[in-house]
Amino acid sequence: MTTADGTPLKVSLARAQRRLKFRAFYLVLPLFAFILITFFVPVFDMLFRSVENQIVPQILEKTAPLLLEWDDRDGELPPEEVFAAAKADFEKGYAEKTILKVGRRMNYEEPGFSSLFRKTARRAKNFEPPYKEAFIERDDEWGEVDTWRYLKRESGAFTISYYLAALDMSYGPSGEIGVKSDKRAIYINLFQRTLMLSLLITVLCFLLAYPISYLLATVSTKTSNLLLILVLLPFWTSLLVRTSAWIALLQQEGVINDLLVGIGLISDDGRLAMIHNATGTVIAMTHILLPFMVLPLYSVMKTIPPTYMRAAKNLGATPTKAFIRVYFPNTISGIGAGGILVFIISIGYYITPALVGGVDGTLISNFIAYHISQSLNWGLAAALGVILLGLVLVLYYFYDKVVGIDNMKLG
Repeated sequence: MTTADGTPLKVSLARAQRRLKFRAFYLVLPLFAFILITFFVPVFDMLFRSVENQIVPQILEKTAPLLLEWDDRDGELPPEEVFAAAKADFEKGYAEKTILKVGRRMNYEEPGFSSLFRKTARRAKNFEPPYKEAFIERDDEWGEVDTWRYLKRESGAFTISYYLAALDMSYGPSGEIGVKSDKRAIYINLFQRTLMLSLLITVLCFLLAYPISYLLATVSTKTSNLLLILVLLPFWTSLLVRTSAWIALLQQEGVINDLLVGIGLISDDGRLAMIHNATGTVIAMTHILLPFMVLPLYSVMKTIPPTYMRAAKNLGATPTKAFIRVYFPNTISGIGAGGILVFIISIGYYITPALVGGVDGTLISNFIAYHISQSLNWGLAAALGVILLGLVLVLYYFYDKVVGIDNMKLG
């Protein structure tokens, strides 16, 4: 069979299909480019920064290759040629104002490197042979083998030190790995706190959202629209304003404590500490994230025919049994959608915990923001972010195995 122009029908259909596929591709191309630029590129950049270690080999361009060849197992200092190369790198780095970057980078591994590099860089151009004695005369730390071992360890293009620090593990000068003491361990406890508080917030949101969503789905359309506006009202208010309002409500001299004292439930000396702790974080974040649980539940409940419950009652089930055996299983998809949405948002929240969390209510995201904006340790921030992303993916995997991602619906 052929078309009017003599082209075989099979060929003509294949061309038409190809044109449709190209048209569909061009339609989704802007969205794909947007996701690639705003999501995948930052994720890959974070993955790279968590292992990237370009500063030391780039600035100590002569010293780093020699240190990698140096055998430090005998406990002797590097040979004179390493000190000569270090002198040249320090002199050049001081002139180009880059040598202090190495000091700051090495200071993440062992405190004191920043001041050591600053002190040495000022006089490096005046060093005379033998350079080993000149370095040691400038500062005794250059005469310690561990100083050069640390430099050797970080002279490669990539490093695992950021991940070890993020997992509260020590990393010795010769590469030995250990576990930090409980007094120095920070991040494992923060990860545990983040997961527990996020889970608690998700459960509280579910307990509060389920009856609200049920009410919205069972009342008349006019009433449900009005109630839905009230649910969405927080979205129209700035997050900073909402968090500041909770500060005014929860503080010891705030509205809630004054009300409790006024009605005699607590004494004036026994005011509750509900701010700058985990309690404040849970309360404020539950309020902020509650609509993210209500909307998926409501959209699913709205699709459940009322005849299901009437049929169950006609068959002899009590209202409670009909709800548990018939209605509730039909809302599982909405519970899954709302639960995973609230949990993933809360696990990465940092504005509200920073304002109301204090010491006990801050999450791992607050420390990621701190390392990015204040300590400028982007490698550690990236490693913490990658671990947090990994935890979310693991939890998502188990969620898929237990609940099934195909059963998650938004309506």
